[in-house]
Amino acid sequence: MSIVLNELQAFLMEQLSLPTEVLISSSTKSLGKLFLDWIPQPGNYLEIEGKAYKVLERKHRYQLKSGQYRLCSMVIQVQVTNMPAETSLVNGCWVIGDARCKYNAHSELIRCAVNPMGTCKDCQFWEMVN
Repeated sequence: MSIVLNELQAFLMEQLSLPTEVLISSSTKSLGKLFLDWIPQPGNYLEIEGKAYKVLERKHRYQLKSGQYRLCSMVIQVQVTNMPAETSLVNGCWVIGDARCKYNAHSELIRCAVNPMGTCKDCQFWEMVN
């Protein structure tokens, strides 16, 4: 059992230290390769050299090793953006808006169902989660 856990831990650490090439989507210009300690998902925000980027797409690159394909790197396409003014940390992910509200979508892409474009601070529907 402990051998399986050790292999799983080694696999996860390998995944979290993958080289990730960052491309700007409109020009496919490379911003370089990064070693991230998290796996970027579409909708996540990333800051590089003081500029904010939104992840649009993630692609995996595999390599054949010992008869098995293994994930060896990632490529993410990003666009320049502004970080949302209101964000909340939920289970290790940043979501848009105030996650304490009953109507918050807990998403990196949309704030909520009743006021997706507005701010939570001025929303007439804001209601605390029980």
